Formats: sequence, structure tokens, C-alpha cells
Amino acid sequence: MTVLDADGHVTESYEQLQRYLDAPYRNRPLTFPWYTADGWDRRLVDKFHDWAGDAESWLRALDRGGMELAVLYPTLGLFMSFLRDREWAVRLCRAYNTLLHEEFLRVSPRLKAVALLPIQHPEAAANELRRAVRELGHVGGMLAADGPHVLGDERFAPIYEEAQRLDVALAVHASGSHLGGAGVDLFPRFIQAHTCSHPFGQMRQLTSIVLEGIPERFPDLRLAFLEAGAGWAPYWMERMDDEYDKRGEVEAPVLKQKPSAYVRAGRIYFSCEADEWLLPQALKLVGENQIVYASDFPHWDHSFPGSIDEIRNRGDLTDAQKRKVLADNCRRLYKL
Repeated sequence: MTVLDADGHVTESYEQLQRYLDAPYRNRPLTFPWYTADGWDRRLVDKFHDWAGDAESWLRALDRGGMELAVLYPTLGLFMSFLRDREWAVRLCRAYNTLLHEEFLRVSPRLKAVALLPIQHPEAAANELRRAVRELGHVGGMLAADGPHVLGDERFAPIYEEAQRLDVALAVHASGSHLGGAGVDLFPRFIQAHTCSHPFGQMRQLTSIVLEGIPERFPDLRLAFLEAGAGWAPYWMERMDDEYDKRGEVEAPVLKQKPSAYVRAGRIYFSCEADEWLLPQALKLVGENQIVYASDFPHWDHSFPGSIDEIRNRGDLTDAQKRKVLADNCRRLYKL
């Protein structure tokens, strides 16, 4: 079975980013990180120590896993949403997107990427998405799940308009940090914060996007919710429907159908975990054309390349479903 990775990561460095910053920003010292650190030591470097800061590392990983290609996301850039300086965020995103073009996309057609977008400045984010897609060859854009924002807010409309115009996907991706709020900051250990942070961030943003009517207003927009598994999605669809039945007429008037109908319409995708118990239910209740495989390589919590065989060897999925999860749905999401 062909395998396409819908969500791999580049472990970009400060030194790499600095090379692509415009003056005078490239002269800023590297001793101060450009994102707000959350205070956790998440490395576990004695146990998990994969690194993929260059194209050669990723091409070796593709060959090791027998994958055709990967769509790449940032690592440091996952924390961009916590940056308060709007102009600095815009410049860093621009530098990162240029870095991906110069050091990855130009090296091999097997490496694809989404543009890192500065949610602090939606108009600039829309412009950067256009530049990244048309000039640099990116296949979509990333919106941060975590941070002091909800993505259904009207100020993000320019990003959705531009993505729909360009016919590219927008992916909502969490950082795995407690800085996104929702009470995750109360935990005393990272294992607890990390357990909750990814799904909490995705639940919040799916709720905002759907109930504020983004899929209704932008019917051709493709959205993906990545790195929280897919098993939570049916439960959350049901919960949104229940709330909509009671309060939707007053508080979600732009919707013309139930929230779950927008999720099932074929434009909203979720990445899965290879071993999650509820994957068959997600394929049935969300839609078997909307679940994608994601390696999460080289992050400390990935299970690549074993995760590919985990899906191939599952007895509760049909071969047709496995082909869709491993390749077909990813190809459709990113128009590969």
C-alpha cells in the first residue's frame, strides 16, 4: 500500500531561521528564544532522540518507512502563536517558509510543506499564504490551535478567503503546551499537560470554527485537525449537535444544518493514531474519506515507522479503508 505522511515535522534551528530573516531582524541575538517557553522539559533525549533538520534526514526516513512523500510542519513554529510581537511573528513566519523552500522543497519532490502563518496578523497571514503557495510551492497553511484566540473569530476571515481562493488546505495544529489555557496550566507534570493539551486545543477550535459558521461561509475550504487522534471527533460532533438543538437558533444562526453535517461533508479531516481503539468508529461516523495517517516524525512521541504496519495489520479495518487512511485521503486533502 502506498503511504503518504500528512503530518511530519522539521526540527528547524534558530541558526537556520536567522539565515532567511530580513535585515535588521537577522541581527537579533540567538540567545533569546523567539517563542514563549512553557517551562517543561519534554525532550527525553535518552529515550527519544530523532532529529530531522535537513532534507537528507527526511528522505532517509521516507525510505526507512517505505513512504512516497511527507507533508512537513514546523517544530519551533508550533509555539509561534504565543509570541506577542506581531511584526516579529510575521518576519519569523516568512523566514521559516523561505527556509522550507530552499532547504527541503527544492531538494526533492517527495518533500512537501505547509506555510507557517502568523495568526497575530490575519491580513499578513493571508498575504504570506499567497506568497508561500504561489512563489514557494507550499501545499497549504498551518493555524495554531493553542494561544489566546479562537479561529472562528471574524478577524480570521481573510485567511479562509485566501485559502479557498488558492484551493489549499488549512491545518489546525496544537503545540502540546499548557500555554493554550483550558485549565491545562494547573497540572504539576508534563505528562498530564501533554495528555490534555492536543485534544483540548482541537476541540476548542473545531467548536469555534463550526459554530461560527466558517464551513457554511466558505463551503470549498478544506480543514484538517492534526495530532490529537480521530476518536474524539464523533463524540464532539454529537456534543455540538446537542448544544445546537437547544441553542443554535439563537446563538449559531448562520448555520443551515447541524454541526455534525458540516464535519461529515467531506471538507474536514482528522489525523489518526495507528493504534487508537476508536479508529473504526471515526471512519464510520466522521467519514472514511476524511481520516489521514500522520507519522509525527521526528518528535519524541512518534511511533514511526512501526505505526505504518500497525495500520496495515489492523483486523478491524478493510483494505480499502487502510488505503484511504494511508494515502488516498492525504492526497485529496492537500491536492497532491
